[in-house]
Amino acid sequence: MKFNLTSFIIFILLFITEILIAQTSGFIRHTFGDFLVVILLYYLIKSFFNISSKKLAISILIFSFSIEILQNYNLVKILGLENYRIANIIIGNTFSYYDLIAYTLGITVVLTIELITKK
Repeated sequence: MKFNLTSFIIFILLFITEILIAQTSGFIRHTFGDFLVVILLYYLIKSFFNISSKKLAISILIFSFSIEILQNYNLVKILGLENYRIANIIIGNTFSYYDLIAYTLGITVVLTIELITKK
C-alpha cells in the first residue's frame, strides 16, 4: 500500500463535483453524476492501493452494474434504508440502462487516460 497524492487530489476534485451535482436535477445529476462516480471510485482506490488499472476498472464496473441491477429490486428498501435520503442518493432507487452506459463510458475514459499517461 503506497499513498498516491495525484490520485487522491483527483478523487477530492471529483468528490466536490459530485456534491455540487447532487444539488441539481435532470441529465447532469442522473447521467453525468453516474459517469463521474465510477471515475471517483477508481481514483479513491488508486490513492491507497497499487493495483492493476485494468483489474480495478473492471472490478468497479462490476460493482456499479451490481448496484444498478439491485436497484431494480429495491435494494434501499430491502436494507431498510428507504427513509434515509443519503441512502437513496448514494445507492439510488431507480434502475436505468442509461446508468449502465454512463458507468461503462466513465470506465472507458479512465482506461483511456491510464493508457495515454503510461506511455
